[in-house]
Amino acid sequence: MIRILLADDHAIVRESLRGVLEREPDLQVLGEAGDGDGALKLAIQTAPDVLVTDISMPGLDGVALTKRMQRDAPQVRILALSSHLDRRILANMLDAGALGYVNKAAGRLELLAGIRAVAAGGKYMCQHCMSLLIAQPVASNAEALLGRREIEVLTLIAAGLTSIEISKKLFIALGTVEVHRRNIMRKLDQRNVAGLTQYAIRNGLISV
Repeated sequence: MIRILLADDHAIVRESLRGVLEREPDLQVLGEAGDGDGALKLAIQTAPDVLVTDISMPGLDGVALTKRMQRDAPQVRILALSSHLDRRILANMLDAGALGYVNKAAGRLELLAGIRAVAAGGKYMCQHCMSLLIAQPVASNAEALLGRREIEVLTLIAAGLTSIEISKKLFIALGTVEVHRRNIMRKLDQRNVAGLTQYAIRNGLISV
């Protein structure tokens, strides 16, 4: 059973989310909060597995709340659920410690997939967010070292996708993804996914 806390300043949104989530046999909503401060207190009290939080809220906003959660309740995994579809905001949430980001325009299945992914310790971004990350211009340093397709692959690796998921997303063969992965590591002098992710953050691919 995945235990969930909801944080959103609109009661009708929280009620709708609760209705969606409580129809799933493996999900349990422990409580709701209408602002960031209330969400932090409730998270400390109830110790949920996942906090699903909006970004624009009274008091602590989603980014500030995520940073505080990393300090006060680091065991809670955070999934952002927001109407914002902006590269800078998305990147700030990921940099603060959120494991996933789902746009409110996404469907029920993407929300459920996001919750289950972050509950398992993985990362998740909805299709809207993935398209945004790929479409936006990248930092000049990365652009100088990597080709366009390599930058796309690096962005998806840093977002937590596996090679199989990347091949499906970009419509390229799995072997091609692995070749790109090896070339990226060689060009950037990195030895693992953690190093690639930090490079992506430093160079503006998934953060500011």
